[in-house]
Amino acid sequence: MDRAETYRTYIQQLLAERAERSRQSPSQVEAQTVFDTERDHYQLVYVGWKRNGLRDYGCLLHLDIKDDKIWIQYDGTEGGIANKLVELGVPKHDIVLGFHPLEVRPHTEFAVS
Repeated sequence: MDRAETYRTYIQQLLAERAERSRQSPSQVEAQTVFDTERDHYQLVYVGWKRNGLRDYGCLLHLDIKDDKIWIQYDGTEGGIANKLVELGVPKHDIVLGFHPLEVRPHTEFAVS
């Protein structure tokens, strides 16, 4: 399996696990995974109604694969999906924290672009 295919598998696995944990809660908010494997865009979104009657919709995670690197476009988790990817064996130089401005990225442990 090539690197991009391995990264697709890891991303889909992590997003599916996170969605499954959400499904086990009694909430009326549904976690949905969105996998565009042709263009390598992956999201975990929440959609539904809160107990107080307010609408809940939003993206919790958005990742892309570009040039054989994982770009984290948005990460609304506490622990950070980058750390989960590293635990799976993805080298930090293959992970771009795309939610940081370009001038900030050199000061992280991860790839600049």
